[in-house]
Amino acid sequence: MPIDQHGDAVVQGVSIRSLPKVSLHDHLDGGVRPATIIELADRIGLEVPSTDADDLADWFAEKSDSGSLVEYLKTFDLTTAVMQTADGLRRVAREFVEDLAADGVIYGEVRWAPEQHVTAGLSLEEAVEAVQEGIEEGEDAAERSGRDIRVGQLITAMRHTDRSLEIARLAVAFRNNGAVGFDIAGPEEGFPPSNHRAAFDYLASEFFPTTVHAGEAAGLDSIRSALIDGRALRLGHGVRIAEDLDVVSRSGEEVLVQFGDLARWVRDREIPLELSPSSNLQTGAIERWGTTLEDHPFDLLYQLGFSVTVNVDNRTMSRTSLTRELALLAETFEYDLDDLEAFQLNAAAGAFLPIEEREELIELIADGFER
Repeated sequence: MPIDQHGDAVVQGVSIRSLPKVSLHDHLDGGVRPATIIELADRIGLEVPSTDADDLADWFAEKSDSGSLVEYLKTFDLTTAVMQTADGLRRVAREFVEDLAADGVIYGEVRWAPEQHVTAGLSLEEAVEAVQEGIEEGEDAAERSGRDIRVGQLITAMRHTDRSLEIARLAVAFRNNGAVGFDIAGPEEGFPPSNHRAAFDYLASEFFPTTVHAGEAAGLDSIRSALIDGRALRLGHGVRIAEDLDVVSRSGEEVLVQFGDLARWVRDREIPLELSPSSNLQTGAIERWGTTLEDHPFDLLYQLGFSVTVNVDNRTMSRTSLTRELALLAETFEYDLDDLEAFQLNAAAGAFLPIEEREELIELIADGFER
């Protein structure tokens, strides 16, 4: 299956880009256009590795392909540096939504950490307001171009700092002004969700939904803590849940698997896995199974009935799109339109929306794939 320069491909005669999609795991500071980085950096006198947008895109991809989450995260120093003003945040958020819409996304949740965007004097509240303004401008721009999209904010706390309760309160304060959920992100190993139990207790008391980065750079204990301490309704990545699966035997396409208690719980409770194939390769999240997409346990998890969803994680760092991720999966595992639709339906069902709106989203996806 040829994938064109924009990451598109055709499955059963249908362009993947044209299909309605749901994006659950997409970082704002990981999806800044290289050209925008160059322009905003020039305004504040910040040196960048290249003033050519294509070369800068290459730089991000090269630096991110390290096999280490810690090294991967260092590339964010540049993107966050140009996102310290209301104007910068507003522009990045607007363009982010426009790029989602161009990718065929009809509902997205964008995660970002306000605490990382206050070095130039913005308050946490001003930062969230600026991003929300940008999101709404992007939604309006998409509508003018004939595309319908809705985007909610996942307010994120950094797991290696001590501001999670403060950020949790911020998220709840904006629940009627753009915020749809809460997350913790950053270096996973050594910073378990249990460190932020006070924040998660508060969120639970407010009935505010959480997704937690777990099962990427750390294993089953991190996932267990996300579910128990974080009351996570979704797992950010969660790919290492496959470590709790024991492949007993293989015979052709038949695979006999023994489940651990944690894996069975996640599968049976249909807790969505926010899988990000290209990013998982770059950060070494699947190194236990191999170093190519063919080695990714995505297909095993899918065939075993886990609620798998497909995500980009960071468009700029992985130089990718949701269309491209789906095309790569379709090419690698020979998926058809029914499979791609299943991934979108899983994501819609796991969206942090009221059930009526999730049902409407599911109908839009079903109609789009049927057409």
